[in-house]
Order: sequence, then structure tokens, then C-alpha cells
Amino acid sequence: MVLSTYLLALIFIRTGTACDQHMFDSRVDDCLSHFNKSMETSGYQDSCPWPTEKRIYNTLKMCVDHWAKESRCKGHGFLTDTVFLEVHKMYFRLCGQIQDPPLTTLIMLIAPVIVVTLFLPILCVNLTTWNLWALKC
Repeated sequence: MVLSTYLLALIFIRTGTACDQHMFDSRVDDCLSHFNKSMETSGYQDSCPWPTEKRIYNTLKMCVDHWAKESRCKGHGFLTDTVFLEVHKMYFRLCGQIQDPPLTTLIMLIAPVIVVTLFLPILCVNLTTWNLWALKC
């Protein structure tokens, strides 16, 4: 009975304490400053840096998640969401823009389909009439 009381008290203390938003904000600022320094060399202003900067982004995510847990703000999703929304607005704004492939790539993808479509009927006619033509001779 005493053990269950202690367990309930421990659960209440662990889940009942409030989110320390000041601690979360100050620690996440440290994570963001490291991320910002790493992203400055990525050329994010010109094109989407996503595939090459994935490791740095994952490091930021682990750092933010760690401090959200330590400051007991893990369940307050709006705090972490706000951090990542700002990161995406600043560094990954060009990633959502879909670009057409270069013309040569497009032609190389489409040309085989067109060639096969045009020559397949000719091949089929030759194969089906070849046997008839060979029998006449």
C-alpha cells in the first residue's frame, strides 16, 4: 500500500509539473545557433538544401526533442512545431517548388516510349506475315 502511494506520488510529480518554457526557449536557441552556423554555408538562398543538409537537420531535431523532454514541454507540441515552422520558412522555402527536369532528360525519358509505339505494329505485321510469305516461295 505504501509502495503504491509512492508510485502514484512519483507519477503525479513527473506528469503534474508544468512546462518550463523559459528553459526550453534558451536551450533551443543554443540548438538553433549551431544549426544556423551550419546552414550558412549550404547555399540555401539559391536552391533547396534538403538532401545534403539532412544530417544537420536531424541533429537539430534530436536537440529540440531532448530539450523538450528535459524541460517537460514534450507534450506541448506547439512549442516544437513553432521552432520547425520557423526553420522551414527560413531555410527550406525553396524545397516545395517543383521544377521540370532539363529538356534532354525529358526527351530521353519520352523518346523510347514513342519509338516502341511506332515500330511495334510494323514488327507485328512483319512477324505474322513472314510465315505466310515463306510458305508461298
